Amino acid sequence: MSRAISAFANASGGELIIGMEEVAGPNGTEWHWDGFENEEAANDFLQVIHQLDDLQNTIFAQFLEAKDKNGLLLHLTISKSADIKYSTDGKCYIRKGAQSLLLNDAALERLKFEKGIQSYEDQIVNEKLDEITNSATIIDFMLQIIPSGEPKDWLDKQKLIIDEKPNVAGILLFSDNPQSILPKRSAVKILRYKTKEGAERDFLDADPETIEGPIYSLIYDTVDRTKNIIEGIEKLGPEGMEKVIYPQEALHELVTNAILHRDYSIPQDVQIRIFDNRVEIESPGKLPGHVTTQNIAKTQFARNPKIVRLVNKFKNPPNKDVGEGVNTAFEAMEKLRLKKPEFLESESGLLVTLKHESLDSPASMVLEYLYKNDEITNQQARELTGIRSENTMKNVFYKLRDAGKIEPVPKIAGKKYSWRKTNSAS
Repeated sequence: MSRAISAFANASGGELIIGMEEVAGPNGTEWHWDGFENEEAANDFLQVIHQLDDLQNTIFAQFLEAKDKNGLLLHLTISKSADIKYSTDGKCYIRKGAQSLLLNDAALERLKFEKGIQSYEDQIVNEKLDEITNSATIIDFMLQIIPSGEPKDWLDKQKLIIDEKPNVAGILLFSDNPQSILPKRSAVKILRYKTKEGAERDFLDADPETIEGPIYSLIYDTVDRTKNIIEGIEKLGPEGMEKVIYPQEALHELVTNAILHRDYSIPQDVQIRIFDNRVEIESPGKLPGHVTTQNIAKTQFARNPKIVRLVNKFKNPPNKDVGEGVNTAFEAMEKLRLKKPEFLESESGLLVTLKHESLDSPASMVLEYLYKNDEITNQQARELTGIRSENTMKNVFYKLRDAGKIEPVPKIAGKKYSWRKTNSAS
């Protein structure tokens, strides 16, 4: 049990039921209910749970009972832990599929970076101090923010210099060209796909663009370039073809989060993929600490606290450093009546998707279009609503027809089947 708890807590959480026996039956593997006689009979298990959790509220336990079943099941809900969770044998496990796998030293080190217990921003870089003490970036920063200070003294106090060498945070913030020192860890790649489907090479509009520079300018340059590319996309709307618009605040906050909170130990650049109907922002590294895709808007955890804190000292900082970035993005999308950003965590990183899909129902969007246009085809309606299935779109039309809002346009040879508003529609 403690190995399973360790594995779930070190991954993304999970559920464990104690009191079900797996046996071989005539139809293959079967589960038999074989619970505890009473709650006291589970005390040994509860003591181990207390030992592993110790008031951190990672594990929630409850007893389950059912009619005509013997005894009680112990149901454990295990949340993703902010720290490394060990089993009672002193070893560390992680959940992969249906297995609790023992972590070796290298994997445990990797997990520390993922959890944010250890940050790659503190790693020493074998470069001369001049790279950050005499760069144009640090000189400009000092003149604007601390005109009476000396770069080396200030950088030293901020723990960006260790044993007379810059660390990763110092390079990312104050080197004029971090990408030459930390290749594949410090740039952003922007790809434009002329499709609504997957990221296939055949649909690339041009070669991928690479945005480089210290973190402060990297964020602003990435947002500006992404916005410029998006503004060149058109989408069918009630008024005809309209420019696609995503709120600047949402783009800015999500790009800022992707750059500031990524796992810099992974040699992979942030990617922004722009499609005809959505924007995908993918940052390397799983969510740190106790953060999950479910609580991301309600909690905060800085994987790179030095970077987050110090970039906030720049004039017109890209981050407010108060944990409101995701909420700001949600609110900005809602103001434009667009769906909230979607978050998907994978083994390689965090994918955020901004869809150009309205919060309004497909039926409302069809009617709005017909108030300003004479008729609409299935293809136009799918383009308008973001619905992919032709049959699903037909069902929307049929519901509007049954409600007396629309009617089919009399069929004309050579012309696509279409619908129009009825005289009674309001």
